[in-house]
Amino acid sequence: MAKINLLPWREERRQEQKKEFLITTALVALLSAGLVLLGDRVVNGQIEYQKARNNYLTENIRELDKKVAEIRELQKRRNQLIERMRVIQELQGNRPIIVRIMDQIVRTIPDGVFYSNLSTKNRKITINGIAESNNRVSSLMRRLDASDWLANPNLDKVNAATQYGDQATTFNLTVNVELPKPEDQQGGQ
Repeated sequence: MAKINLLPWREERRQEQKKEFLITTALVALLSAGLVLLGDRVVNGQIEYQKARNNYLTENIRELDKKVAEIRELQKRRNQLIERMRVIQELQGNRPIIVRIMDQIVRTIPDGVFYSNLSTKNRKITINGIAESNNRVSSLMRRLDASDWLANPNLDKVNAATQYGDQATTFNLTVNVELPKPEDQQGGQ
């Protein structure tokens, strides 16, 4: 039998397979590295896109916060103006009332009574004066009580004042300001 040496052929085949394996491994490694780089770029691109969106939102939020602060400031000013308008309207509405009260105080003075001092605080009027007699002070208190605009006269102090006459007295009294009820309420009661 003839001897055929198949070893070099096998050896060549092994070398060729080894070479193909290394080339295939290198190609797979290059392809893998390319895919990793491509994936990295895609992910980085998405991250950058999201950062840009976040920055856009942050800028718009800052602008909206400024507008909200401006709106709050405007609302605060508006409330202050409304409060001022309310006070002015209240003062305008009270002007005729003060005139009416002063008119009532003048109309209720009986003969022989003189006011030396009038002062008001809240809805109370304090009256200091001189009367020819205690009867005149009583008459004053009855007239104040009968007034539509004044109520609850309260005599605080009475002192003899002989320098003004034998029966003359000085007095201090307080009276409450009471607004008259509208006619429709009085009729219903």
